[in-house]
Amino acid sequence: MAAAAAEAAVSPVRFKSNYAVSRKIEPFYKGGRVQVLRQRGFMFCPCGTKLNVIDVETGALHSLQQDDEEDISSFALSPDDEILVTGSRALLLKQWDWRENKCVRTWKAVHIAPVASMAFDSTSTLLATGGCDSTIKIWDMIKQYCTHNLKGSSGVVHLVEFHPDISRLQLFSSSIDYKIRIWDLNSSKCVAMLDGHFSAVTSLAFADGNTLVSSGRDKICMVWDLKTRESKRTVPVYEVKLHFIYSFEILCLGHGPMVPLPLQVPIYCILKVWEVATAACVYTQPVPFELKEEASERSLTQCMLVPERNEIVTVSVEHNIVFYDAQTLQLRKQLAGYNDEVLDVKFLGPGDSHIVVATNSPQLKVFELATSHCQILYGHTETILALDVFRKGLMFVSCAKDKSLRVWRMNKDGRVICVAQGLGHAHGVGAVSCSRLKESFIVTSSQDCTIKIWNIPESLTSKAKAALISSPETLHAKVTERGHDKDINSVAVSPNDKLIATGSQDRLAKLWSCSDCSLLGVFTGHKRGIWCVQFSPVDQVLATSSADGTLKLWGLRDFSCLKTFEGHDASVLKIIFVSRGTQLLSSGSDGLLKLWTIKTNECVKTLDGHEDKIWGLHSNKQDDMVVTASSDSCVMLWKDVTEIEEKEAQAKQEEQIMKEQELSNLLHEKRYLKALGLAISLDRPHTVLMVVKAILKETDGRKHLEENIVRLRKDQKEAVLTFLVTWNTNSRNCHEAQAVMETLLKHEAPDSLLQYSGIKSAVESLLPYTERHFQRLSRLLQASMFIDFMWQNMRLADVSQQEDVTL
Repeated sequence: MAAAAAEAAVSPVRFKSNYAVSRKIEPFYKGGRVQVLRQRGFMFCPCGTKLNVIDVETGALHSLQQDDEEDISSFALSPDDEILVTGSRALLLKQWDWRENKCVRTWKAVHIAPVASMAFDSTSTLLATGGCDSTIKIWDMIKQYCTHNLKGSSGVVHLVEFHPDISRLQLFSSSIDYKIRIWDLNSSKCVAMLDGHFSAVTSLAFADGNTLVSSGRDKICMVWDLKTRESKRTVPVYEVKLHFIYSFEILCLGHGPMVPLPLQVPIYCILKVWEVATAACVYTQPVPFELKEEASERSLTQCMLVPERNEIVTVSVEHNIVFYDAQTLQLRKQLAGYNDEVLDVKFLGPGDSHIVVATNSPQLKVFELATSHCQILYGHTETILALDVFRKGLMFVSCAKDKSLRVWRMNKDGRVICVAQGLGHAHGVGAVSCSRLKESFIVTSSQDCTIKIWNIPESLTSKAKAALISSPETLHAKVTERGHDKDINSVAVSPNDKLIATGSQDRLAKLWSCSDCSLLGVFTGHKRGIWCVQFSPVDQVLATSSADGTLKLWGLRDFSCLKTFEGHDASVLKIIFVSRGTQLLSSGSDGLLKLWTIKTNECVKTLDGHEDKIWGLHSNKQDDMVVTASSDSCVMLWKDVTEIEEKEAQAKQEEQIMKEQELSNLLHEKRYLKALGLAISLDRPHTVLMVVKAILKETDGRKHLEENIVRLRKDQKEAVLTFLVTWNTNSRNCHEAQAVMETLLKHEAPDSLLQYSGIKSAVESLLPYTERHFQRLSRLLQASMFIDFMWQNMRLADVSQQEDVTL
């Protein structure tokens, strides 16, 4: 702590005043079929009422939002990547200019139930829609009308596909009766039914013009001869855990000039290549040791080939989208489409280049911030509850409901592997904290009310030895201590690795010695359970946050409460120190972040970005970024914009000074038109009034004023109209207001005036005050006429007296 304090004394601390969202990782895919652009790296994913367009390289997305607020039931992108059509539960079809985010055409689907499937033909001119009403419609996308209405299917038509040879004019479809129907579009009749599957057909692929390959949930692939319309071969692709299977997808890959290879995707999320001629599996993707268990968690729902990009894209049941090289089947990229409830998040990597996210699942997700590439880490068997990262950022720890903790290491290439695991708690492990000075130990706490300290062997911290690890080492707790009477929600290690703090549902925080886990003191004062404890990086102070909505600072010497921060209207779930320990950042169960200055007890800023409980809160090493994670499934990165805002405010102030000086010069030079425009742009009603008064003082002032007002733009005239409403309320300025109003009424047609924004309220405000000014001037005119009459009478009397004296 002393070293940190000395470092802080070297340069002055800059208080933060605001954060702004710089990045948002939110759900972009919640199920359904996805489609990848053939030429450029974009991907289309349905997500409720939106269709998201994702840039695969950067992870950036924009959304096509339906006006009817109905969920998208299906969509299709034409082979030329130009025409995008969506169907919603409102029974409408929409055509989009997806690059401009515009809907260019909307028409009724004619179906009496939502559209379940869509497909374009190879020329991008015909669109087939399969409905939940057992019918299929064919649409001419150029002439914009329905050309065919195909009836005869049983139940929902969940698959439609055109024959790639457009001269054949054939459509293939499948519904819940497990049959593949072939429709002749010339006669609008079903000309054949391919019957062989015993479960739903999930995929069709054309090996050549006369060979069709189909797959189904019955775990078989069938090869059909389209000339004889009979099955040529059945390829069983049985796996061990078949009851978890969701879908088989067939992709036909060219392997030499004549031999087509269907690529089948079984439940293990492993790619396999089968040769049609021999029904033999010729390639199986190898499985890393950490992925050999719980294969059912990684079953696939979709697989597609993008030959133009030499890619195979797979979609898992957990909404993860993976891109493989089509030749080597090596992983290129992985994107996470849905995170569910996010329980914790931490920066990771030597330069905070990654974040590790714990969602409501046994898997961890590591995101590379530059590309949005996501690694899925398997190992835990139940929901992961908390994370912590060692100081260097290369190793981190996770703990879960499966009563275990795991230690993970990031290699130079960014790949993360599990290097150690520990078991010993009797209940789920809910909190974890790493040593701060060296990668030497870990502290965990659990629902079993105990604290455990785990030593990390040198083999995990030594780079040379760590490279030789082939399987996770087993850790053993060196100390176990019962700490509280209720669940321990939070644990923290002091910056010097000598103290441990814990916070519990029993409303107490406790201080422990790291060496033997002996109790040093108790912090009493919160009225409800404590959610988080954090040591100050520079002072001998502990911060706690509670379900009572308060934050408290405690002295480590006498265990007294130094400060209490009140402002949250809900439970305060997480706190961190920022600005070298001079400020606090807290997150609440109401989705709000609050920035506090410790010296003044002031809440500097309240940030509203999340819609639900913020469980995760972490700052990077540079102290200029913060990451938050919430129950609303979103992860947000916040950038410190204090310096940016200060520079903007300073630049704005300098610009104001320059404009004021320029305005003064214009008035001095009697360049009234420019002066008026500048004063209006500065939004200075009083300055505009001064310019108007200056013009009226000139010779032929009314004429000059009229000329200048007429030459203003419409938006400037609207601003002047707003100003003169205020001027007109004061009798001192009513003459100027009436002069400007006279000019507007004289030179603007009534229809033109009616187009002015706020004209109605302006007229309503002007009328009563104008009448009052008219009455006042009328009384003044009457009074002046009486004075003139008296003066004339006095003058006549004086003249007659002079004449008498003369006589």
